[in-house]
Amino acid sequence: MIKLLSILIVGLIFESAGVVSLKIGITQIGDMNGVSVAELVKVVKAGATNVNVLFGVFCEAVFFASLLILMAKSDISFLWPLTALSFVFATFAAMWFLHERVSSVRWAGVVFIMIGAALISYSEHAKPKPEQPTAALESGVTPP
Repeated sequence: MIKLLSILIVGLIFESAGVVSLKIGITQIGDMNGVSVAELVKVVKAGATNVNVLFGVFCEAVFFASLLILMAKSDISFLWPLTALSFVFATFAAMWFLHERVSSVRWAGVVFIMIGAALISYSEHAKPKPEQPTAALESGVTPP
């Protein structure tokens, strides 16, 4: 369980770094001047050559890879709600790196997310482990 949570935390750190980097990169690119194919191509080109956007995409890819590893090893009903901790990480990252002000209402939301993640983590820890039949253990055969 500690290994899975460690992978999750590392993934969430990359996810938050990616969000912050994407925000910085997109701000550097600027707004679209209307909605047209030419304008869209211009913005996509600018994003594809912006270091912050590329770093953000890389960080999001690392997060996605960690998510795939976690999905292979844990219940989705346990894992997916814990990814909501990305909101907590992103809030702190926005404060520290983007110098955003976070209202008390938003902090209340962050606290509720942390409480929910703690409850989900506890429920996984408290889940009864399936018992293996004694005969199967003695013969060295594990049940399917």
